[in-house]
Amino acid sequence: MIQPSLRKPVKPAAVPPAPKAEKPRPPARPASKPKAVKSIAAAKPGKGSSKKSVRKLARGKGKAFSRRRRLVRKRRTPLAPNPQLEQSGEGSQELKRSYEQGFQEGMIEGGERMLQEHLPSDMIIPDITAREAISAGIESLKKRGVPLLDSSAVYEELEAALREKRSYAFIRLGDGELLTLAQEKVLSLDEVRRAGDFLPYAGVTIPNLQARDELAECIKVATLIGVPMSRHPHFQPLLFAVLRAHGIDYRKLRYTTSTMNYTMEEQGLLLRLFRGRKILIIGDVALQLRQALVDKGLEVVGAVTPVNGYADVPRVVAEAMQYDYDIALVAAGIPAIPIAVHLAGMGGKVTFDFGHLADRMAGLAQPERQ
Repeated sequence: MIQPSLRKPVKPAAVPPAPKAEKPRPPARPASKPKAVKSIAAAKPGKGSSKKSVRKLARGKGKAFSRRRRLVRKRRTPLAPNPQLEQSGEGSQELKRSYEQGFQEGMIEGGERMLQEHLPSDMIIPDITAREAISAGIESLKKRGVPLLDSSAVYEELEAALREKRSYAFIRLGDGELLTLAQEKVLSLDEVRRAGDFLPYAGVTIPNLQARDELAECIKVATLIGVPMSRHPHFQPLLFAVLRAHGIDYRKLRYTTSTMNYTMEEQGLLLRLFRGRKILIIGDVALQLRQALVDKGLEVVGAVTPVNGYADVPRVVAEAMQYDYDIALVAAGIPAIPIAVHLAGMGGKVTFDFGHLADRMAGLAQPERQ
């Protein structure tokens, strides 16, 4: 609707006479006016509106239209890359400018501001960058570092455990596990709920302090722990906070990356590890993964499915114990950790927290969560 302030009074003499009923209305001229004129003119103008004001707004000269167009243009600026915008020159340039501006502001408020706080006040260091300062600082902090096993070392350990028929539990920690561990230790229940709205999908409904405490005990006895490399607050920073809160000495644990399952698959190490071994698959996509592995010529002796959340762990462990297998691939969200640890400890088996790699190897779309 046209704003009242933009309406112009219509003089009686300027109003064209109404057409006679017996005479048809003359056809509209095939004008080369913008299509927007038609859409705006087709709307029902308020009482007292003139055609001139409608045409003025259609050309973008009216105040209401101009302001609205500016707001729409500003609102439609994307916050993330859009493939359609990247294909168009104007959209791509606008996106690039927005990204570069945000990146520069983030660098100034983040790295550069922190660098400024730590630079000496009695001198300046020419040409120093935040990246250079961080790199130099990391060199001096390496003595505090904890080693991570690479893919070759992880493969050799798993291969040796299979060959020697001894227990080995490889578990992995992500934000779901760490948020579960943080309940009323590092974060309040409300904070965990807000940060972990995906936790019910991963197998834990908050509050679940039993799951929290059992996960902590599993970490203490696991053979190898995959840990996140991300510096997001709910990944690596939360890792050491929850370990301290549970009284776990991180220096007594053995680590690799939490994405080691993907790394080993991409390097062809998993198929080499599985060949000639009896495999048990546990999780909601166990049947699909079984078929995918059988198609690759591997021996799958069983599939335990589904895993209905954390409360289902005892049943799943009991069912899995009925099978004769060499290695268990557990793709069951957060419950994968106690399942893997219990099977390794009770059955003397090799267990592998497989995660969503099971979906990828089975040819399924990997779940996305916001």
